[in-house]
Amino acid sequence: MTENLLQATNYIPTLGIKSWAEDDRPREKLLLKGRSALSDAELIAILIGSGTAKLTAVDVGKLIMSAVGNDLNALAKLSIKDLRKIKGIGEAKAITIVSALELGRRRKETAAAAKTTITCSADIYNYIKPNLLDLPHEEFWIILLNRSNVVMKKIQISSGGVAGTVADPKIIFSQALEHKCSSLILVHNHPSGNTKPSAADITLTKKAKEAGLLLDMPVLDHIIFTENDYYSFADEGLL
Repeated sequence: MTENLLQATNYIPTLGIKSWAEDDRPREKLLLKGRSALSDAELIAILIGSGTAKLTAVDVGKLIMSAVGNDLNALAKLSIKDLRKIKGIGEAKAITIVSALELGRRRKETAAAAKTTITCSADIYNYIKPNLLDLPHEEFWIILLNRSNVVMKKIQISSGGVAGTVADPKIIFSQALEHKCSSLILVHNHPSGNTKPSAADITLTKKAKEAGLLLDMPVLDHIIFTENDYYSFADEGLL
């Protein structure tokens, strides 16, 4: 990605947008043909509003998409600092792009928040995905369920570094007791993409399982989340 960012500074400019046919200009094209007719670069051009003296807004949009290999998931991982390395992107435009992507993420989260019944580990993975996708650091979450295994609430317990985060069973179960759930699920992500549980993961799961049995709030699963896969302690017979 760093190489792509460097290459993005050597893009050959095109004619100004005002010289284009009306239905080729991003805003006019959206009005005439609808949002689905626009490329990712054109949508970004509408967000940033303007280019530079030598680059149109669409040129800058193409630079941005080129820098991430035309992968919107990779774009969502770029920080404001990363975006500002691209020619034509200052702080204000970088903030606009990051904000738009965050709105998209929240839309997914809102859709997932409708009454969700957990029936298997795949349900857990898909439900928590909007919260953990694209994160460069570890976070630990719990999902609280009622007696029908319908999600009551999801709560972030801790946030840490790339290598790990600390989750205290006392905090986990204080939240579970406060919300009077019937059962709960543990979830944390591995930014490295490795789904294999660490010794600390196994120890925490064992402690949480024991505490849940004492409090009549069973831990139904512990999911290790990665961008493309997951590990389920329940599926592996470890709960």
